[in-house]
Parts: sequence; structure tokens; C-alpha cells
Amino acid sequence: MTYLNLRGAKLQAAQIWAVIMPFGYNNSVAGGLLGLSSWIATFPQIDTTTTTGSVKTHNSTVQGTVVAMYTLGCFFGCIDCIWLGDRLGRKKTILLAAATNILGAIIQCTSFSLPQLIVGRLVSGFGFGHLTATAPNWQAECSGAAHRGAAVMLEGLFISTGLAIGGWVNLGMSFHKGSIAWRFPLALSILWSLFILLNTPFMPESPRWLVQHNREEEARIVLADLNDTEPDTDSINMAISEIQLSLELAGQAEFRHIFKNGPLRLFQRTCLACAAQCFQQMGGINALAFYQTTIFTEDLGLAKTTARIVSASVFTWQAICSPIGVLTVDHFGRRKLMLFSAFGMGMCMAIIAGTSTQSQNVAAIGAAAAFIFLFSLFFPTGFLGLTFLYAAEISPLAYRVPITAMSTGTAWLFNFVVAEVTPVGLSTISHRYYIIFAAINWFLTFPAVYFFFPETNSRQLEEVDAIFLNSKSVFDTVSVAARMPRGQGARDIIEKTGTDAAHLESAAGSGLPGNETAPKQASDA
Repeated sequence: MTYLNLRGAKLQAAQIWAVIMPFGYNNSVAGGLLGLSSWIATFPQIDTTTTTGSVKTHNSTVQGTVVAMYTLGCFFGCIDCIWLGDRLGRKKTILLAAATNILGAIIQCTSFSLPQLIVGRLVSGFGFGHLTATAPNWQAECSGAAHRGAAVMLEGLFISTGLAIGGWVNLGMSFHKGSIAWRFPLALSILWSLFILLNTPFMPESPRWLVQHNREEEARIVLADLNDTEPDTDSINMAISEIQLSLELAGQAEFRHIFKNGPLRLFQRTCLACAAQCFQQMGGINALAFYQTTIFTEDLGLAKTTARIVSASVFTWQAICSPIGVLTVDHFGRRKLMLFSAFGMGMCMAIIAGTSTQSQNVAAIGAAAAFIFLFSLFFPTGFLGLTFLYAAEISPLAYRVPITAMSTGTAWLFNFVVAEVTPVGLSTISHRYYIIFAAINWFLTFPAVYFFFPETNSRQLEEVDAIFLNSKSVFDTVSVAARMPRGQGARDIIEKTGTDAAHLESAAGSGLPGNETAPKQASDA
């Protein structure tokens, strides 16, 4: 039985809001607490608000480490999914993630010392890392090609909504005296995780995971529910056949295979998935998300209450802008949105760097704030949910969990780097810190996406395999994707483009044990 007897598009949409809200909330809540007097009294070792000189520099380093511990925990949670994800399945992994996050939130909100806070952030992050590595796969595997982009991009809307809730909760609690002002926001994360624990059991398991584990009849029922049809229709038979083909082409999947190319070009796909997530983090978003209130108070000279209001408004604006990506990703495609966003984010960071040099100039402060708002339009349009979607799309089913776990782990690793160095960067090189992000967006992200990222729009997940099977090098994947017809199905494309058993015969010598049997299986099928 599915959630509230929903079927079709309604069931697919229910999966997103059921699991993703804590993402944004957990990312934003700690940064808004750093200037509270009760927080400073409890954790004076990370006070950068009332300190100056060398003490402030030292505290900023410690502060960055404490805030970043959450992201480090997320990194280890993602890496754990490499071995755990396919064993437990998508739903059980998500339930484990929520339960672990609850434990971490309890440790954090009851903290009376810095070590306890650090442990709580690590535990919470470890649980949430499992969620971020699993939920996009689950949603992508349960969505059809025509609307998969919009379905998974809805994550961006709920992440942004979580950010906004965190900002407004921090603002409201800042008027309270005592430690409740920061304990309540940290404890509220428990509510979102309880929501996941209560809803996920009623959601369908990934049909692709079910086929992978020889549970074909269950997969047929799930696919029928997701497509609002019957289990024995031709469309369901074709979907099952293409999922089985993807598994046959991969052969006996092992983690070490993703570090070698072979006919499936696994290493190339792993690098693309990891690079996309790296670009997401190194665009500058987490310098703003984690430390936005600090930036508005210490760099732009706003009063604390005003800074919190503006910060919460930025996150709210980001939530309002998030549907732009949802509504356009299946029309314009993945590449165009990423290119558009990379250029726009670079422009915003360059202007913020210039205007933030004049903290006494009201017009300059207004311009800096305006372009922080504009940055929050570009980011969710092309990088917030899209990189999770893209990583899942370019990964073959047999290797989807390890590749997306690696890519999401990369996101959290670079998230950790940004969270760690931002307080030091702002206190040492000031406005010039933003120039680094402008350069990354313009001179690294934009050209990399243009030359190396193939378009996956409107293709079945199994259809994407044919793009890489027909690519001879990393430099022609984009052109192969542009030429390849859409909507024919993976099996038809492989037959018509000549990617048959003879082409796959080289797998036996590619260092991918198990693929030796794949060519015969594929040709027989």
C-alpha cells in the first residue's frame, strides 16, 4: 500500500517533501547562533563577536572547525553508503539516517561544553550524510524521464525552505534570554527527522533496487503505482527489460571498478559526478549559508537584529526563486542551467567583493546585499538540486550507490573546507575572499561544464548508459549526447548505434571482473 493511496505524479511528488526538509535547516541553523550572548557564554572558545586581534583570529579558526564538524560527519555518512546503501535499500538507509540525526540533535541541544557540541555535530552529520547520498537516488529512480528533472529539482525548493525556516527561527529565538535561544533551534531538527521516520515506511522502494535484488514482481507493482498503470502493461515490461539490460552491461559490480574506465567509462562518470558536487560547494554558497549573519554584521556593519532579518529574508528569497529551476530544467536541460548559474554566481561574487570594501557607504552596503540576494537566485536555479540529480542520472544502476556516495561525499568534503576556511578568510583577506569564488565560477566551473558534461535531459536512466558506451574519450561525450536520439530506449539505441556484444568484448581486458559475462548476456537479451 502506498502513501495515502497516491499514484502517479502525486506519489512521486510526495517522496520529495517527505524526506528532504532537514537538509537546508541543518545547514543554516548553527551559523545564525554564533552571535547570541548565551551561545558565547556557553562556548567562549568560538567567540568572534566580542574579541579582537589575535584572540579573534584564533577563535575564528576554532569556530570554523566546530561549524564544519557537521559537514565532516556528513562526508563520513556518505562514504558509509558505499557499502551500506545497496545492502539496506533506499528506504531503510533513509530511516537509519533520520534516527542517527535525532541522536546527534539531542547531544547538541543538551550541550554544556564545546567537546559535547562537536560530538553532537559529528553524529548528526553522520546520519544526515546517509540521507543526502540516498534520497536523490531514490527520487531519480522513481521518476520518469519527462519529469525526473523537475521532481528531483524540487529538492532545491525544500532545501531552501529549510534554510528560511532556520533563519526565521534563529531570529525569533534571538529575543529570548538564556540558553533556550540556541537550544531550541538545534532541537527543532528532531521534529524534521521524526517526520521522515513517520512518512518513509509508507513510500515505495526504488523499483530499480528491487530488480537489482531479484524482486521483479515487487518492482512491477511499484512501477505501476508510480506510473498510474497496471503491472503487466507493455510500458512496465519495457522498463523492467531496460533495467535488467543496465545490470547485464555492468556485470558483477565492485567498488574498485569505478576507478577504471572500461566500455562503461565508469571513472569518467565518477569524475563528472564528483566535479558537479565540487562546483556546487566551491561556488560560494556555503560562505553565505553558514556565515551570512556574521557577514552582514561584521563585514557590512548592520545591527545584529537587522542582520538576522536580512539573512532570513535571503533564504526566503532563495526558496521563492527555487521553482525557476524546477520549471525550466526539463525544458532547457541540465547543461544550460549550470552554465547560466555559474556565470551569474561569478558575477555576483565579483560585485560583492567590490562593494563590501566600503562598509561606511550606505549605497555600497545596499548593493552588496542586493547581489547576495541575486546570488540566491542563480544558485538554486542551476546547482542546488541539479548536481544531485545529475550525479544519479549519469551513474549506471549497478554502480549508482557508490558513485553518488562518492559525489555527495565530495560535496560535503568541500562544504567542510569552505566552512572551515571562511571565518579565517573573512578575517584575514576580507573582501578579497569573494574574488576566489568569482574566479572558480568563471574560470573553472563554466568551461568544465561546457566541454565535459553531456546533456541527460529527457532520457531514461538506462538510456544514459548508451551515451558513455558510444564515447571514445572524455572530449566527445558532449557531442555524442547531442547527436543521440531521445526516447527510443536504451536497448534500441544500443542496437542502432552498433554498441553490441562485439563492442563490449573489450570489457574482459579492462580490469572489470564480471564484465566478461555481460556481453553474452546483453546480446542474448
